Amino acid sequence: MLKQKITPQELDIARKKWNECKNVVIVTHTSPDGDAIGSSLALYEYLKRKGKNVTVIVPNYFPDFLHWMKDADKIIMFDRQKSLSYSILKMADLICCLDFNEISRIDDLGVAVMRTKCDRLLIDHHLHPNHQQFRHIISHPEASSTCELVFRIINSLGDMDKLTLAGAEDLYAGMATDTGFFSYNSNDPDIFLIISELLKKGIDKDLINRKIQNNYSADRLKLIGYVLYEKLQVFPDLHASLIYIKKEELSQFHYLKGDMEGIVNMPLQIKGHKLSILLREDTERPLIRVSTRSVDDLACNEFCAQFYNGGGHKNASGGTLECSMEKAVELTMKALEMWRDKLADAPVPASNEVEQETSKQEEK
Repeated sequence: MLKQKITPQELDIARKKWNECKNVVIVTHTSPDGDAIGSSLALYEYLKRKGKNVTVIVPNYFPDFLHWMKDADKIIMFDRQKSLSYSILKMADLICCLDFNEISRIDDLGVAVMRTKCDRLLIDHHLHPNHQQFRHIISHPEASSTCELVFRIINSLGDMDKLTLAGAEDLYAGMATDTGFFSYNSNDPDIFLIISELLKKGIDKDLINRKIQNNYSADRLKLIGYVLYEKLQVFPDLHASLIYIKKEELSQFHYLKGDMEGIVNMPLQIKGHKLSILLREDTERPLIRVSTRSVDDLACNEFCAQFYNGGGHKNASGGTLECSMEKAVELTMKALEMWRDKLADAPVPASNEVEQETSKQEEK
């Protein structure tokens, strides 16, 4: 039996808002990942079964390896369909905000969302939700994923009959990708009780895993080889590493959004490694995208907050810099030196558990 994480007050909010609403818009963070798309489409399926008019709007394009999900083709991309997005938002009587804790995480879509007069319901598992931006908040940072929270709410409401096979597939995909296919942040036995319920719905988890993990181009494999051979800098005395790559280099490998997914995790396979940093020049905006990963008690979210205008989870965080790559590398080297004591003194992990990318500051 699942532990009751969702409080009675939170369930009352979800029940009331979902029963009262007619036109629902679901939004999620920039560069949506598996948890963002999975939770959005699962909630979409559920609310459709309740007879609601539902639309999913995302800030921008999401990776090809998520396009197999049912109704993924119905998702509206705000940066490509602004006029349509504005008209749909204007008609909404409820906006469900999934997998982000701050309106800035959805970029320009956030401006449109904040102009609406309807209630905003946040369902999220990131730290420090902005209580001024959302009327109702269901926030559980201890959860593995937002997909886990969506499942818990539906289950606690007694609505498992409204969770379709497609919705179950979406939830599994989100939980799997946000835990590195259950290799970290997944020691809660409830996670596997939830997976067993999704299996009872008929999901083929092996097939879903293949659709997500074995769906890249040959160019992407070549990009990984290039990054690891040419761009990886290792600092053994700091148990840390740095990868930085410019957009001109990405273009050599016909870069598509999602192609850098998981690369920041790879240096943590080095024995004794504690911190991995990836700097990537954005291909569309004058920004440096920062992704970091750490292990055990080394809090890379604090590192990102201090140096990269960012944050995130303890072991998986990111940020952005508005500067040249040269300046970003210079800042990073200074940051590593400032954290020398923490990096050198932190216990060397016996085995490195890695977290994947999850936030605005993450892979775009």
